[in-house]
Amino acid sequence: MSAKMGVAYQKSRGCNWIACAVLLAVVAVVIVLAVVVIKHKKISSNDISVPMPPGANFNGNYTHAMQLALTFLDIQKSGKLPEKFPIPWRGDSNLVDGKDMGVDLSGGLYDAGDSVKFGLPMAFTATLLSWGVLEYGPVMGKAGQLNSAKNSIRWVTDYLLKAHTSPQELYFQVGDPTKDHKCWMRPEDGNLVRPSLKLDPTTPGSEVAAETAAAMAAASMVFRATDVAYADLLVTHAKQLFNFSDTYRASYSLSIPAVQDFYNSTGYGDELLWGATWLYYATGDNIYLAYVTGVDGESFAEWGVFPSWFSWDNKRPGVQVLLARLQMLNPPSNAVNTVSIGLTNYKTTADGLMCAFLPRSPTASKDRTKGGMLWIEQWSALQHGINSALLATFYSDYLSAAQLPGISCSGISFTPAELRSFAASQADYVLGANPLSTSFMVGYGAEYPQKLHHRGASIPVNPTVYDCKGGFIWFDSTQPNPNIAHGAIVGGPFKNETYSDTRDNILQNEASTHNSAAMASLTAGLSVSGNYPIPLSWI
Repeated sequence: MSAKMGVAYQKSRGCNWIACAVLLAVVAVVIVLAVVVIKHKKISSNDISVPMPPGANFNGNYTHAMQLALTFLDIQKSGKLPEKFPIPWRGDSNLVDGKDMGVDLSGGLYDAGDSVKFGLPMAFTATLLSWGVLEYGPVMGKAGQLNSAKNSIRWVTDYLLKAHTSPQELYFQVGDPTKDHKCWMRPEDGNLVRPSLKLDPTTPGSEVAAETAAAMAAASMVFRATDVAYADLLVTHAKQLFNFSDTYRASYSLSIPAVQDFYNSTGYGDELLWGATWLYYATGDNIYLAYVTGVDGESFAEWGVFPSWFSWDNKRPGVQVLLARLQMLNPPSNAVNTVSIGLTNYKTTADGLMCAFLPRSPTASKDRTKGGMLWIEQWSALQHGINSALLATFYSDYLSAAQLPGISCSGISFTPAELRSFAASQADYVLGANPLSTSFMVGYGAEYPQKLHHRGASIPVNPTVYDCKGGFIWFDSTQPNPNIAHGAIVGGPFKNETYSDTRDNILQNEASTHNSAAMASLTAGLSVSGNYPIPLSWI
């Protein structure tokens, strides 16, 4: 296989295929026995004003959901926490991360319910939230949440800057997930040896380096108006990381096989395009535009292929929407033929992606639950509906800003408002408009998960320190978590729309930072009413 070809693996998060099979069998038995199963209960002068129609028939509060989603990112912060930290049951943790390699790797985010810091989803979390701030920052500001969003982005980018210790060296993980997952203890009480794993020319990982470049490039635009020096620093590191990822093309899943049981990558080509796209927006350098529309676009963009599902592992749909944005709102003047053709291909593919999302489209994806949620896989099932809704919200606004009537799906026209209606349906499903009549966001609504698979939330804060094994008395407890992890979005129901709220149900009842980041950006977009200005260009 060529070094420039993507690699393909079965995606996984948290277990290998044997463990997953066992876990699925256990969960199935739990559901059959009806153990805690919930069912069928009751910015510039060039801006253009975009009409924002109301969402679906749901009396949800998107502003409240946005605030909660951002709160979960606070909950996941590692390192030395600031004074007057808003989460009373969180404290300083893992302050000597990186000591094994003689570097400071304190800070960053824990990805889910454990205490490991995984660089790939952490960087993706920052990129998603930065995109939301770039489009809906004023909305977040009006809701009093913009500072929270920017603080979380900077918390991640400060860590990523420390992790990028030289132009061709990036620390991408702190902690041994196999050992960590055998412990149930608060990260504040941790005393495990936490190895630091890095990428370099001898052990490259293009997808992690390119995603980190994307996060830094996107964040540079968030901070440029208020901190030029910091924005410039981020761009410098982003360029170096992208060059590293492109020069030493390889999947980190091959370079370091131990990662395959956790955030296993199915290829790096999408991240190369994602990183280059964000660097184009951050710098205006046409070299990056030529990259995504030239030979590398032809190799990795999968033009004309849809549906494709946006996730921490697959950035192609995000690239398609971002470059369709450019094509619609600010097409480059005097572009060479390959650039013009490439951007047209991205726009055509993005239109096809939206057609797959819309339930009444002739080319609609059939992968949905009876309640209307897009269904792709059982691990973190809700992520695909949330991420698709986020892309649809962006796309709706780009169409409106370009004064386009909508898109055509096999000859049938759909308006921007219909894209927003789809997006609202997915957000509303998460927040309670589903056959179970329960919210899948902790702390939202009257009914929500009480036993989130999360170490910090499940162990009370008291003078007793529970070690690696001692904490399992709380894992085994049938009582609700003593600490509420506000804004955590659980994995979600099965395709038959059953869901078990038990702490040992990792498949359905664990949360992740990237889902909350996507939800914060999505609900910011959906919370708008009246007219809202969409920036024509970030460059």
